[in-house]
Amino acid sequence: MNRQRRGYNKSEMDIKRVLYIAGGILSLSVIAFIAIFILGSGKEHESEIAKYNTSIIDDYNTNTIEETSSQMGRTVNEMQDEENSVQSNEITNEVANNSQSDDDSTKYAINTSKVESKSVNETKKENKVVKEEKKEEEIKDPEFAMPVEGEIIREYAKESLVYSPTLDEWITHNGIDIAAEKTTVVKSAEAGTVKSIKNDPRYGLTVVIEHVNGFSSVYSNLLTAEFIEEGEKVKKGQTIGTVGNTATFEIADESHLHFEILKNSEYVDPELYVK
Repeated sequence: MNRQRRGYNKSEMDIKRVLYIAGGILSLSVIAFIAIFILGSGKEHESEIAKYNTSIIDDYNTNTIEETSSQMGRTVNEMQDEENSVQSNEITNEVANNSQSDDDSTKYAINTSKVESKSVNETKKENKVVKEEKKEEEIKDPEFAMPVEGEIIREYAKESLVYSPTLDEWITHNGIDIAAEKTTVVKSAEAGTVKSIKNDPRYGLTVVIEHVNGFSSVYSNLLTAEFIEEGEKVKKGQTIGTVGNTATFEIADESHLHFEILKNSEYVDPELYVK
């Protein structure tokens, strides 16, 4: 009986042991299930939270982007408007400045024109004054007077021939012969300077007087010329000598003064210049 009792106790202990083990396993299973459930719920919750956060972030980003885009668009438009306004103002200012510059240029041109006109007028006046002064300063040609009173017995004949009783031939004659008695006073036909007093082999004692503007006068067939000397300045009508008979080419002619006028060393007709 004790042996049976002992066997029964042993069996009971084995059953308890099995139950404890089964209970432990079941407990572990429940705990594991709960843990798995909790972990799964947590992941789903995290996923939902993540989705929610992502949605919020996307909405925020979208709104931000839209607002930023709108703001940027508005800013760009404003900047363009401002730039256009600035450019418009610059253009307006430039036009105004150009207009002012044109006005200034016009005024300057008008003033310059006035100045130039004034300058031209002043120049004309100055030139007129200079011309008048030059006219006043211009030296007139000499107005010769007859060196002696008398008749012209032989005329000027540079381009024609006249008969010479002395030479008994037809010759040219570069002056005029004025009839006058010997010792008749010969006067200077015009003011000038005595260039020379000489004995010419053809026309005898000769006096040459230089005048202005290239003119000179020649007095030949003189008897004397003691009243003047070379280089002396003489006045118009001043005595320079007396009529003689010293011209060998005209010694057969009646008593006279041989008178010549030259302009720039060229013989001219004295009658054209004697007043």
